[in-house]
Amino acid sequence: MADEITYADFERVDIRVGTIVEASPFPEARKPAFKLLIDFGPEIGLKKSSAQITVHYTPESLVGRQVLSVVNFPPRQIGPVRSEVLTLGFEDEAGAIVLAATDRPVPNGQKLM
Repeated sequence: MADEITYADFERVDIRVGTIVEASPFPEARKPAFKLLIDFGPEIGLKKSSAQITVHYTPESLVGRQVLSVVNFPPRQIGPVRSEVLTLGFEDEAGAIVLAATDRPVPNGQKLM
């Protein structure tokens, strides 16, 4: 377990839900990954992300899926892609990433409370 934080610390991490509108292979990445374009609604808009989620997902299975992402990290250059958000997930027992998501649809851009 990580060190305890305050509620104010938690509030500084802006985790939002968005819908993947495009997903494509990212062959230039050092580890297998997909390039994602995620719609976070009118306030935040469309953001790019790179995600190492190739074990459990295909690009076709990702389009239309809602995911959770941290939207207030600085962008990070990953090869030729500027990743603007951190798409969240959990490692399964083999170390492959399973996406963090809502169990029901919610409006894009909603903040995790």
